Amino acid sequence: MIIVDSSVWIDYFNGRDTVQTNKLDEILGVEPIGIGDIILTEVLQGFREDTDYITAKQVLTSLTVFNMLNTDLAIESANNFRTLRKRGITIRKTNDVIIATFCIENNHSLLFSDKDFVPFVDYLGLNAA
Repeated sequence: MIIVDSSVWIDYFNGRDTVQTNKLDEILGVEPIGIGDIILTEVLQGFREDTDYITAKQVLTSLTVFNMLNTDLAIESANNFRTLRKRGITIRKTNDVIIATFCIENNHSLLFSDKDFVPFVDYLGLNAA
């Protein structure tokens, strides 16, 4: 399963041509794609127009939607944050720590363009899609 981060969905819905949005175009309908509840919130809250919001909500909720946090994942997310901080790397957003940890723990790949995920790939075993 490939989880697509909000950084890619936002570019995708805004019509930006990037390596990641092109990859999303390639895998839509071909490979299993999922989205986390946190990602769903991040993407949907950005729409100003109701019609765009409704369309995006229909598209995104047609995917497998995962609940990304529970007690065990909260603790593991804190552990991952602390591991990276000990290496001198501070992740700016808690949501990114949770998303990366969810993917690592569930063996899902993550399609992203946000650079905060790179340390999770380099040091903690996150699979980049």
